[in-house]
Amino acid sequence: MRAPTIRDVADRAGVSKSLVSLVLRGSDRVRAEKRDAVLKAVRELGYRPNAAARSLSERRTRTVGVLLNDLRNPWYVDLLDGLDSLLSASGLHMLLADARLNRRVGHDLAGPFLDLRADGLVVVGTLPDPAALDAVAARIPVVVAGAREPVPAGVDVVAGDDERGTRLVTEHLIGLGHRTIAHLAGYGAVGELRRSAFASVMREHGLGERAPVEPCDMTEEGGYRATVRLLSRPDRPTAVFAVNDIACVGALSAAEELGLSVPRDLSLVGYDNTSVSRLRHLWLTTVDHAGHEVGRRAARCLLDRLERPGGEGRLLLAEPTLEVRGTTGPPQVPGTVTG
Repeated sequence: MRAPTIRDVADRAGVSKSLVSLVLRGSDRVRAEKRDAVLKAVRELGYRPNAAARSLSERRTRTVGVLLNDLRNPWYVDLLDGLDSLLSASGLHMLLADARLNRRVGHDLAGPFLDLRADGLVVVGTLPDPAALDAVAARIPVVVAGAREPVPAGVDVVAGDDERGTRLVTEHLIGLGHRTIAHLAGYGAVGELRRSAFASVMREHGLGERAPVEPCDMTEEGGYRATVRLLSRPDRPTAVFAVNDIACVGALSAAEELGLSVPRDLSLVGYDNTSVSRLRHLWLTTVDHAGHEVGRRAARCLLDRLERPGGEGRLLLAEPTLEVRGTTGPPQVPGTVTG
């Protein structure tokens, strides 16, 4: 069967083709009864606008490229939800690509979005080579979300306030009475911000010498291995602050395998407040990294750039909060017996 055309919609609604076009573009210059007639005809005929033709006439594809550092990170789910909610409301569609997979097969990270004539690009997470954005940022608006690496001129960065979030975690543990607190540190600018903020708060409380840092690759396996190393130390910590929720799950596995009860023998804190942290059998204390809000702000920045290109790049930080759940508590007093 032949697909319905804009002429079919106009005939069914009893209006002109130009008026149908106005309705489909969301114009407010159409009377309510005419708009209702057009929308009714669209539904009855199952009409779908020709996106390619519209792109040629508007010189826009109404698509936004979204390049994720790693699709396996669950924090990105909330961020993408916030991003899409605002982009969709503005008539834009996301084209999603996994930077980790593209690197593995040797593909250009951002070039395909230029080939597809995307109107803009949102980069989610830390890219191994931020310079790869230079050529793209020179041609279309680019926004970076959830990372803090240096970016090309004119690129907006939207992220959570890692230093504030880390302070919330560290002061929470100190307030519970912990004095030897370890940190499972990540990589990149975000990992460094959390590591340095942790060390700074511990020094402020006179605990700088009781703050071991163990690097990990921000995966569950990495968190597990790093925690085993920490718990094998003679000055074993009574609390561990992990760089993200996934590493914290690994730390929880390590503690349980070594016969430690959480939080009685060891308190654990993650970061990001992902869906994983809210699983009832885990119930991690963690930092809500405001992923949905970061996504919405990133979308707002991109929409602003599409309407008004140019200008200096901005840094926007969302406010984190601490979610206290079941993996933190006061340290066990030596010699006490709980049961």
